[in-house]
Amino acid sequence: MSKDITTQILHADRQQKVEHNAIHKPIHIAAQYSFADVRDLIAVFGNTPGYAYSRQGTPTVTALEQKITLLEEGINTVCFASGMAAISAVFLTLLKAGDHLISSHYIFGNTKSLLSTLENLGIEITMVDTTDIQAVKAAVKPNTRMLFTETIANPVTQVSDLKAMGDFCEEMGLLYFVDMTMVTPYLLKGKDIKASLVMHSLSKTICGHANALGGSITDTGLFDWSHYPNIQDMYKSYPVKNWGFVQVKKKGLRDMGATLSSEAANRIAIGMETFTLRAQKSNDNALALARYMQESPIFADVKYPGLESHAQHGLAKDLFKDIGYGSLIAASLRKDIDLVAFLNSLQTIILATHLGDNRTLCLPVAPTIYAESSAEQRALMGISDNLLRISVGIENVADLIDDIERAYANVMLK
Repeated sequence: MSKDITTQILHADRQQKVEHNAIHKPIHIAAQYSFADVRDLIAVFGNTPGYAYSRQGTPTVTALEQKITLLEEGINTVCFASGMAAISAVFLTLLKAGDHLISSHYIFGNTKSLLSTLENLGIEITMVDTTDIQAVKAAVKPNTRMLFTETIANPVTQVSDLKAMGDFCEEMGLLYFVDMTMVTPYLLKGKDIKASLVMHSLSKTICGHANALGGSITDTGLFDWSHYPNIQDMYKSYPVKNWGFVQVKKKGLRDMGATLSSEAANRIAIGMETFTLRAQKSNDNALALARYMQESPIFADVKYPGLESHAQHGLAKDLFKDIGYGSLIAASLRKDIDLVAFLNSLQTIILATHLGDNRTLCLPVAPTIYAESSAEQRALMGISDNLLRISVGIENVADLIDDIERAYANVMLK
């Protein structure tokens, strides 16, 4: 079959001999599965693939997992009920009290909150500037187990030095865990930066239609689990390359119950069929909109990795090969513009807290997703009081610009 990823995803289900020759894997809603031979039931509780209880997966979810593995060119994928469930599963199943985790301090607010929970459980956290590989190296301790980062930071778009960190983790034998949501496999694959584990919030660009929550963890196959000290003995009966994956899947689904439903898996899988087309359009729109905003008197500051003015533009260009720079723009309104009045005057751009949608979305960052952070913490992350997070969709970009211009004119007339 063609190497083109869109072609592969479109025909992935058919390669697995779907029931009744359907084009898509059907939605399996059964909570339990029966067995004619009890030996088969026993085998499913061991190392044999199969289905006994839907908390640990369904054929519909498996079909989605296979597609994500295909996208990432990995060896295994497990899906969860949300992106946060996926991240939590990795942290809570692969780290233990006394371990040290290095994290970017340019991370999503909910993930930052999760790290505070890990600290309460006795896991030591050091947050560093991951755009600077020297800062990462300086943070390593004898008990360091994992390095975690996002690719393009949400919401201020800092780009981590991903390849340098991958090389360093390989050299040090550290688990390299990367949230790839903001770039998707269309711009960058986990293997390209030597990531050990890759996370996607499937609710975002991969689904694209804002009609399903989901998250995934993919094992790229690059990490040597035989040297990782936190693998429980019960999982060492599996091939070494699967140790970490099996522990995350078994404990994340069986013990924690963060299960993705078949209905959500089906919606995500259908959305995935067009995600490369949507990703390119939204990336193109974001670059055009960012260039307009940079020249507009409406905005005091605009941050987008595709702009030459961006602090990590050169790094982003090397990573993404000029295919695109993501769909996220961070822009600060001019201080004399009433933020509330401006946002309420938008008509095409939607006021909503989501990312990677087909529609362009906007929210004020400080009083919403970073409301729990202090002014000092927000300043450290580059979040001003009038910062807007704009997730650019696939509309005609001229309509987006017109919407901004009309909103500005409406505010200035008052």
